[in-house]
This record gives sequence, C-alpha cells and structure tokens, in this order.
Amino acid sequence: MGGKIVHAVRFLIMSNVAVIGAGAAGLVAAYAAARNGNKVTVFEKNEKCGKKIYITGKGRCNVTHACTPDEFLTNIVNNSKFMTGAIYAFSPDATMKFFEDGGLKLKVERGERVFPVSDKASDVTRCLENYCLNEGALFKFCEEVKNINVLSSTVSGITTQKGRYFFDKVIVCTGGLSYPATGSTGDGYVFAENLGHNIITPKQALCGINLKGAWFKSLQGLSLKNVRLTVYNGDKSIKEFFGEMLFTHYGVSGPIVLSASSLINRLDLNNIKFTLDLKPALSYEQLDRRILRDFEEYKNKSVSNCLKQLLPSALIAEVLKRSNIMQDKKVNSVTKTEKQSLLTVIKNFDMLVLSLRGFDEAIVTSGGVDIKEINPKTMESKFIKGLFMCGEVLDLDAFTGGYNLQIAFSTGFAAGNSIKE
Repeated sequence: MGGKIVHAVRFLIMSNVAVIGAGAAGLVAAYAAARNGNKVTVFEKNEKCGKKIYITGKGRCNVTHACTPDEFLTNIVNNSKFMTGAIYAFSPDATMKFFEDGGLKLKVERGERVFPVSDKASDVTRCLENYCLNEGALFKFCEEVKNINVLSSTVSGITTQKGRYFFDKVIVCTGGLSYPATGSTGDGYVFAENLGHNIITPKQALCGINLKGAWFKSLQGLSLKNVRLTVYNGDKSIKEFFGEMLFTHYGVSGPIVLSASSLINRLDLNNIKFTLDLKPALSYEQLDRRILRDFEEYKNKSVSNCLKQLLPSALIAEVLKRSNIMQDKKVNSVTKTEKQSLLTVIKNFDMLVLSLRGFDEAIVTSGGVDIKEINPKTMESKFIKGLFMCGEVLDLDAFTGGYNLQIAFSTGFAAGNSIKE
C-alpha cells in the first residue's frame, strides 16, 4: 500500500476539572471540587501525593495555627487583605474540624501550633488523599503537565508528556521554588506567565540567614531560648520577634530568624541589621542590678567565670570581646565604663545580614502570581476563564507556625468549592 502514514494525536476526554499538583492546596481543591459533583483528575509529576507535606514541621507537619481569622491575617507577610475572604470561609477552626472528621486526631502545642497526635506528616497526607478518593477524584502520578491549553481566553485542557486532555477548569497548585527536590520547581509561574500573568519575583522565605563576618562560627550549634530579635532597616526598627534561634556555620536560623527572613527578603539586605536582646525578661535597671550582685559574689574571679551564671558559656567570649573586656580580667578590676559596655552588649547584640540561604533550604517561596490578577473569592484568573491559582504559586506568604499550610488549604478550598457541577 502506498501513501503517507497518518499518526493520530491522542485526545483523551476525561474529567472536567484538572488539578495540577497533589500537595496541600491541590488535595483540598480536588476534594472541594469533587464534593460539588465535578469529575476531578489530579496530575502529580511525583510518584505520590504530598512530598513536601512529608518534610514540613521536621516530619511532624504543623497543619495550622489555633487562632481566629483576624489573628491569622496579622501573621501574613504579604497581601493579607487578599486572604480575608478565603480564611473566613475555611478558617483554622474549620481546618481542624476537617481533619478530625477525616479521622486524624490533632493536638495543640506551645505557641498554638497544631500537629497530628501521631506526629507523622504522612498521616496528614493520607487523610487528604482519602478525602479525595472518597469523593471519586482520580489520581495520575508520574505525569507532568507541560502546558495549559487555552482557546478564546478560556481553558480548554492540558498537555502532559503522555497526551492531551480536555478540561473545563484547571486548578494550578504547583507550589513555588522552595525545596525543589520535592517537585517545587516553579512550573506554575511558567504556566501563569505564558498566559499573560505578572509574576512577582520569587524570593526565599522562612529560611536561614547568612551573616557578615566569621565570629559566629565558634557558636555553631548554640541554641538560644526566650530571646528577642529586633530587625532594623537602616536606623528604623521594623519588627520584633520573641522565641528561639540557633547559631549555625553560616550565621543564624531557628523560628524567629525564619520569620525575620520573610520580612526582609524584598528589602536591600545591605541595610538590614539584627539586634539580639539576650535577656529580654530583664530591664536595663534589673540587668544592671543582677550584674552588680554577680560581680560582688564573684569579685575575686575572672569576669568570664562570673558570667556563666548569666549567659551560655559558648557566648561569653564573644560578649566580652564586644564589650572590650579581657576574659581573664578579675571582676573587682572591671571599670564602671566596662560594666556599662557589657550591659549594652547583652541587651543589644548586633548581627549584620549578608544574604538569605538558598531555595533548597527555604521552607516557602515569597512572590509568585500577582494577586491583583486573581479573584480573591474564587482564586480564578481575571484573564483566563476556568483557570485557578492556589497556594504557594500565589504571591502570598506568612510567618512560621502553620500559617503557610493554612493559606494552601484555604485558597485550595476557595477554588474547588467555587466550581459547581
């Protein structure tokens, strides 16, 4: 037989709602859309759901923060107003009830952080996946979406490495750029930009901070509790954080530092300074009296030995160096000026910021799809009918404490729930 062989293009007619990404936002979006009677297919390029959920909260998964919607909004770093409707529609209380009703027992720990009783992030993922499966959602693993197809400014389907599919609605829940090993490689930004959306430059958020100098290397591994970190932009104090922090080989990390990183990642870091109050529970006057008492008690000992009652041993040498006091100097020979300098350093321990740690260490991404181009009630694009954006792909991020997962849950619910059969 002669003539050309015609190869047919695969056109598979499937569900009317495609969810791209089986993470926190994607699973809630899929559940909410399926519950409304839609046929839902979840496309995940990994081999299973929730690879990033598995590593959140050091494998324990801080699912949300036990607070009111108003309190929640104060902990969003960028674009809190956009989240108002979504957080009231699917609040932290609603999230907790959602998981409890799904068989996942929760507990509220110090700082109102909510975790599964099992301390297993995998149980959170399993609960979300079961919700989706019980509503009839279909999962396609190891299938990466390459393109979102649009006709006359309306979603018409998607293309993966396995073929082309027709859909009425597409919900993009691909995450940001943080922890790229989990599959968060910025795919959603590419989809959005190709379809005409503006992308706010992605920045690392909730990450460690590289400090200037090398003085901190001797403090590597030192954890401080109940300290106050003040962030300065030039001479202006912009925010204070209270809690725990950790010295590392590159600078500092820990809860209060992670939150501070989200506050400064869009600023000129050359102007940023951290000031640590090592004894925030004591006023200057109280600390002065405490030092006087210790000096009197240990007046015949070296000042470095005297300070062991007040400061962590590893920190004493650096504090004395900044106070211009020799470590082996006898307490009874410390001058009034030196004592005042010591007092000032303990209450104002300065650290100069060099840079942020990389996306491979950042817990979340700041930046993303410009929220001005997204309907805050439905998460639908204002440009493309049937296109929805949820979770970390949006220019939304918050401080540490379960807030970012709640953003994913609330925006995912808003999108899925807005799609009626």
